[in-house]
Formats: sequence, structure tokens, C-alpha cells
Amino acid sequence: MVIKNVNLETVCGITSKLPKNTLPEVAFAGKSNVGKSSLINALVNRKSLARTSGQPGKTQTINFYNVNEEMYIVDLPGYGYAKVSKEVAAKWGPMIENYLHTSEQLRMVFLLIDLRHKPTNNDVQMYRWILSNGFSPVIVATKADKIKRSQLQKQLKLLKDTLKVIEGVPIVPFSAVTKAGRDEIWELIEEYALAEE
Repeated sequence: MVIKNVNLETVCGITSKLPKNTLPEVAFAGKSNVGKSSLINALVNRKSLARTSGQPGKTQTINFYNVNEEMYIVDLPGYGYAKVSKEVAAKWGPMIENYLHTSEQLRMVFLLIDLRHKPTNNDVQMYRWILSNGFSPVIVATKADKIKRSQLQKQLKLLKDTLKVIEGVPIVPFSAVTKAGRDEIWELIEEYALAEE
């Protein structure tokens, strides 16, 4: 995908109505500070389109980025961060669920997991929840540059076993630093989300 233009078109808060888009949507879910903003910025070759923050839990809205007038990258709120009030966190669940249920253009969901650590209970819950909403998420194992190459297969196996990933589901190791995995993610998007129906 050659990125010609990209812009943040719609921001939906807890009370906002979801947009009725006509272009395919690809959603990215993951816990706070897993590197979601960095991944989105790497995908679209922009340094600061999606705001990265030293303060996890920053994305509290569903953000729709229009890419080339061809598709939307949809940034879902990060989950599992303790400093966000329980009240706010409790509202994100229904907000994300409403999006997964009602978007007519959602083609695929990517779930980001930090490759350095065993997936948390929140990660496992989110994975099962996306499955129960009728999607089989592609797993992106972030921060791949932060582990030794010799540890990569071991960490991928831990991720797979903990989430009980269904056989055949792609798992893409990704690094925002080296951009490793970026092309594979675009290939999956082009194959599953943008292929002519």
C-alpha cells in the first residue's frame, strides 16, 4: 500500500454515534501501552498521526483514520490500564462491543499483544471476546525488537498457548523501531480487507 494521504476523520466518544462509513474498516485493539499508536503511525508512514503517549490509557475514543480514500484504520480504546477510572473503563467495553456488532464495513480485527510478556488475563479476555463477536483476530506481537532473536520462538509459543490461538491464525511479530512486520500486516489487510468482493 502506497500511502498518499491519511487523516483523522472521525472521533467517537462514549456518547457519540458511530459513522456510517462506506469504505472497508480494519480495527486495531490492544491494551494500553502495547504500542498501538506506534503501529498505526508505522503503517501509514507518519510520525505522529496517532498520538503516542507516555501516559497509557490515552485513547479513550474510537478514532477513524481515512487512508487514501480507500479504507479506514480504526483505533479502538486501549484496555486494562489501572489509572483510568473504573467508571470510564466500564463504558469502553460496551462502546467497543457496539462497534464490533454494528459496523457494516468492519473487515478484520488486529489484536496487539506485547511479545515480551505472557499475555495478561485482559488479553485473553479480549481475544475470546473478539472471537465471540464473530471475528478471528490477527495477532500482532509488538515490541519484537526488545527480545533476543533466540527468544522469539519461545515467546511466540507462550503467546499462542496462553491465548489458545486457533490453528492457522496469523501471528505477526512487529517492531515500531525496525518496522519489521509492517509489510506483512499490509499484505494481510490487502488480502482480507481490500480484496474486491
